Amino acid sequence: MARLNVSPTRMVLQNLTARLKTSTRGHKLLKDKQDELMRRFIEAVRHNLELRREVEAALAESFKDFMLAAAVMSPERLEEAVSFSKFQMLAEVTEVNMMSVPVPKIRYERRPHPDFPEAESQQVESYGYAQTSADLDEAIERLNDIMDKLLELAEVEKTCQLLAEDIESTRRRVNALEYRTIPDLEETIKYIRMKLDEDERATLTRLMKVKELINEEGAI
Repeated sequence: MARLNVSPTRMVLQNLTARLKTSTRGHKLLKDKQDELMRRFIEAVRHNLELRREVEAALAESFKDFMLAAAVMSPERLEEAVSFSKFQMLAEVTEVNMMSVPVPKIRYERRPHPDFPEAESQQVESYGYAQTSADLDEAIERLNDIMDKLLELAEVEKTCQLLAEDIESTRRRVNALEYRTIPDLEETIKYIRMKLDEDERATLTRLMKVKELINEEGAI
């Protein structure tokens, strides 16, 4: 807590009082924002944890099926089977406002590849079943099913990161107002008021002394 280097005048006192009022109100608003950000951050973290467990479990099963397929198929045949897709995955990332924090919103759409305009949405694979393993079909199907969850996980994790950064920034601003700006203003206002009161008493004493001298001269 330190006193500001200002002139102890009534105009400065008025300005500092207005700043103190604004700082106090701003501190309350920022504190409320910090509390709400923390609530939403905790909700996002819990959702992120659930999604990550679900996605990791599905990916683990898909990778297991893929390894089983790789064990019974030749590397050339496996590479040929997964090198091309009948569909294109189009992702659109937009921003939504969450407590003045721009967080991502991911929307994706699966469209037939231009080379396969008549592709059926039910069949994901672009290869025939005769020379491939059923485990490969399972692996690709699992990856296809988990795609929406995977993108949602990316969205939620980025949201958690952005919320955490804004919470830290808001916390610093709240602390600066609470432990530096507001105490400094209060200390300076207190000093100016004491100084003005002292000057007022000194002025009143001088006036009384002048009045006393005038009365003495009038009596003579």
